[in-house]
Amino acid sequence: MPAFVVHEHHASRLHFDVRLEMDGILASWAVPKGPSMNPHDKRLAIHVEDHPLSYASFEGVIPENHYGAGHVYIWDHGTYDLVSGSVRAGRIAFVVQGKKLNGRFTLVRMKGTEKEWLLIKANDRFADPSFVLKTVHPV
Repeated sequence: MPAFVVHEHHASRLHFDVRLEMDGILASWAVPKGPSMNPHDKRLAIHVEDHPLSYASFEGVIPENHYGAGHVYIWDHGTYDLVSGSVRAGRIAFVVQGKKLNGRFTLVRMKGTEKEWLLIKANDRFADPSFVLKTVHPV
């Protein structure tokens, strides 16, 4: 099964990077408010550059004066099943098995843009309307 990882990224602004293993790389989206287990939340997800698979296990500091400078922590990780879609199609439905995230999610590209997507949790047995995102390390 392909891997997924969510990095908690303390850069110029705290955000979370959702990464899905696809075709030998990690397709990546920066999610400013982080993923949610609440199906009513539609989280903005900015499609960013692909990362190498080795980045799935990265935790550490990106030095000053480098792109993304700041602390990076693994917030969640596990495997996922692709249900349907692709980055190219602008819609990806997938089921994750992680420590914090579980169940079906969909990434949907917003009309009229290449980089802006929405990350949406399905209303499945793992959905949690009272979900509150907790960081690994406080800001």
